[in-house]
Amino acid sequence: MITKMNKLTLLVYHKEYTDFLQRLREVGVVHIVEKNQGAVENPELERQLALAAKYARAIKTLEGAAPLNLAAAGDVALADNIVERLDTLTADIERRKTELQVIDKDITALEPWGEFNYHKIEAIEKAGYEIRFHVTAAKNYDPEWGRLYNSIVIAERQGRLHFVTFTKRGVEFEINAENAKLPSSSLSALIAEREKAVQHIGSFENEFRAFAEANLNTMRAAHEKAMHDVEFTKVVLDGEKMSGDKLLMLEGWVPEENVAELKSMLDASGAFYELRPAKRGDDFPVKFKNNAFTRMYEVLTKMYGMPSNTDFDPTPIVAPFFSLFFALCMGDAGYGLILILLGFVLKKKMSSDLAGMMNLVITLGIFTTVIGAIMGTFFGISLLGTDLPESVKSFIFAGEVELFGAVYDKQMILALAIGVIHISLAMTVKAINNTVFFGFKESLSTWGWWLVVVGSAIVGTLSLLSIIPADVSKWVMIAIGGIGAIGIYLLNDLHRNVFINVGAGLWDTYNMASGLLGDVLSYIRLFALGLAGGMLGQTFNTLALMVVEGQEGFGAVLGWIGFGLIILFGHTLNIAMSCLSAFVHPLRLTFVEYFKNAGYEGKGVEYKPFKNK
Repeated sequence: MITKMNKLTLLVYHKEYTDFLQRLREVGVVHIVEKNQGAVENPELERQLALAAKYARAIKTLEGAAPLNLAAAGDVALADNIVERLDTLTADIERRKTELQVIDKDITALEPWGEFNYHKIEAIEKAGYEIRFHVTAAKNYDPEWGRLYNSIVIAERQGRLHFVTFTKRGVEFEINAENAKLPSSSLSALIAEREKAVQHIGSFENEFRAFAEANLNTMRAAHEKAMHDVEFTKVVLDGEKMSGDKLLMLEGWVPEENVAELKSMLDASGAFYELRPAKRGDDFPVKFKNNAFTRMYEVLTKMYGMPSNTDFDPTPIVAPFFSLFFALCMGDAGYGLILILLGFVLKKKMSSDLAGMMNLVITLGIFTTVIGAIMGTFFGISLLGTDLPESVKSFIFAGEVELFGAVYDKQMILALAIGVIHISLAMTVKAINNTVFFGFKESLSTWGWWLVVVGSAIVGTLSLLSIIPADVSKWVMIAIGGIGAIGIYLLNDLHRNVFINVGAGLWDTYNMASGLLGDVLSYIRLFALGLAGGMLGQTFNTLALMVVEGQEGFGAVLGWIGFGLIILFGHTLNIAMSCLSAFVHPLRLTFVEYFKNAGYEGKGVEYKPFKNK
């Protein structure tokens, strides 16, 4: 459900504005309508935004050090000092890494020449000879250079020859080769220098990691305070100046249950204000008001988008169907028990913010356990093949069923039936929603499609179950089609020409016919994923049994160890993959199939009160 909102309009004297906002923030129930007047040109806001951005960059840099044992937040007043020290540390690390790159480049250049003594080369040059280092393509090397210039090939790398020439000083010559420029240090000296540089970088990185562990939470607290200051300044600037700058007007929204608390504060402040319930057409923020079960699934709705002022809250419908879809995709009672156990264990170790997510995990685990038992699978074992009493097996929904002269898997038919129900519910919600917010006359086309699709599905089911005779159902179908066609083709828009309506109706028919079939067939994934997970679990069980089969003595001991490892690894892997699939695919069925047919767009704004953090 969506909490009812009240529109708040405030008039406050300019000189009292800042103090008044401080008191308003302490109450913490008003969602301010942001107008951003003067925000771009305000020096104070620009300074606060720049400070928040600086702290955000520092946080990102500190998180890059992968700190583990974070210290508690310290004095946020020291944030600028932390940033200054951080800049020094990062500059030192970058300088060392640059030096290492230079050393690596010199080593790469010197490696083909190997280790040699620069002092001996100097001695040769003092004796009146000149040693030159050359590089050329192998095909360009002329053996005659050995006779003319005393060339000696040192190495060949990737089709290029590295060679030296010995000539008397003053002898000039030109050959098809490049003159190599070598570092002034020997190869061994460069390697030693590189090892030293790597050690220095490691030392700096250790210091950096310790620095991050000591100061990351402090920077996070400083950034939160900076954003808090930005929010306050923006609210100050959102006040519209009136009456010669003596008064400021501010608009916002407050939930109905908080009106009394807010009025008490406003009456005490002496400010002029107006409170009125939200009207149709108002663009108010959305605050959910759901029970404990539905509240866990609000995060899924928020992932898609908040409902607008012409939408119902979809969460009460998302909650049970997503749980059912998840359980069908997992399809194993044993895996459900693991999820329940995991949820309780992690709930005790996580913060209060994440503990709520574990409640969702536990709930999904309960659904999976129940549905998995009904589907007859426990850690990849088919319960129909066990020694369970027949009275218990009779509750297991598995096997085949004959329909229209053909044999189908019961669970596949169940998945398709759930799809029909889910889409029918979506179309019902759309029809009711359009009627409530736009009126019945503007919803005749929607009700026409509802009658054709949902009405036909209901009548067809009743006829299939022999609840109503086939002759009666035939005439009911004709009546449904006729009445629905009037809304679809003639009354889809009362403000348009009837011929345009017919054309629009035909186009809607094409889209609906092609879309609905694909939408219903999408629900087969509920059956396919559950089947795949069950088969993979069964495969791991078979492999584990093969390890111990026929083993005796010490071999049996090793076999049972292998059995345990295969079972543990195999089912852990299967649970992980099944959980991922069981989250993604039900989410797709919700976001695409259900929301599309329900007309839900999710373009609303979430309620965010102006309050102290």
